[in-house]
Amino acid sequence: MRLNGGFLNSARAHLHKSSFISSSSIFHSSSSSSSSCFHSVMANSNGSTTTINDVKPKFLKVYYDLKSDLLQDPSYEFTDDARNWVDKMLDYNVLGGKVNRGLSVVDSYRLLKGDEMSEEEIFLASTLGWCIEWLQACFLVLDDIMDGAHTRRGQPCWFRVEKVGMIAVNDGLLLRNHIPRILKKYFRQKVYYVDLLELFNEVEFQTASGQMLDLITTIEGEKNLSKYTLPVHRHIVQYKTAYYSFYLPVACALLLSGENLENHINVKNILVEMGTYFQVQDDYLDCFGTPEVIGKIGTDIEDFKCSWLVVQALERVNDEQKKILYENYGKADSACVEKVKRLYKDLDLEGVFAEYERNSYENLVSSIEAHPSKAVQAVLKSFLAKIYKRQK
Repeated sequence: MRLNGGFLNSARAHLHKSSFISSSSIFHSSSSSSSSCFHSVMANSNGSTTTINDVKPKFLKVYYDLKSDLLQDPSYEFTDDARNWVDKMLDYNVLGGKVNRGLSVVDSYRLLKGDEMSEEEIFLASTLGWCIEWLQACFLVLDDIMDGAHTRRGQPCWFRVEKVGMIAVNDGLLLRNHIPRILKKYFRQKVYYVDLLELFNEVEFQTASGQMLDLITTIEGEKNLSKYTLPVHRHIVQYKTAYYSFYLPVACALLLSGENLENHINVKNILVEMGTYFQVQDDYLDCFGTPEVIGKIGTDIEDFKCSWLVVQALERVNDEQKKILYENYGKADSACVEKVKRLYKDLDLEGVFAEYERNSYENLVSSIEAHPSKAVQAVLKSFLAKIYKRQK
């Protein structure tokens, strides 16, 4: 299960003020370029609106401010070669994605605040957003090495770049260690500084633990479909994806707003459920999505992934179908892949997914609307609107 660098892929949602996702809501696919980000429309208390596109130029400027800080860090006496290496490494790995996780901190804080953000607030929210992008870059650099991947974001994986190789392992460590350097400089005097440090440490641990379970469940040369169950799939998804992709951006915004995270355990639970739903969508689209729309050709079947589809199939197959699945799953042969896809259709996994999506959506809506804070509801609704019935 490769880490998903294309989180919340170019969805645009307009939330009607009097309902959750009304008939006036729209979802427009846009270019898959790095300029495609959240396009949530946020209403000010005075009726005017601010889009995340208005904030994005300021958000991108903050990256260069933070990089400049890191390249002048007084804790290390840089040589010219070292400074040039880190400069190149950061641009290659932190930039280039859609920065949706980072921008969602700004988006969420704006919704929680409910009125215009000051320049300082935009900077602080953007800085926390970039800390998440730094963490994402660390995960992707190391994940690509573990997967033996070749490309990431349309270019060679960092470790495959000439003269990089396994230096990328140390670069991954540098990326992770940059985060507390940034937090120390800009948040040390904040009352929630320790909470921020603990939040990033906890989420990193949870994500690494999810990655560990994924790796030991799919050890190469030990292909064993009997290990693939719904509880195992959920456990991997929850820890490997949901915490850092869904909970972390909102938790950062809550801390920035002066909230105590211990008072928002239900928010965490809702976002973890949303992240699980998102990954199930991803597994479904890998098989049934149109390559021209999702921007890639799915390879979960060939790669022997612990996909939601295969665990659903294993719960439904008869002995003959089970034999087909065991003989063909995980083989890089188009005929084998086609047999598995045909089996999925025979088991009506498209219908199973449609029912799962409907139930997940209804449960999430119910949980969100039970939250006492309308501002928190707005944040959660914004996230769900961006992923509900997505096609890519």
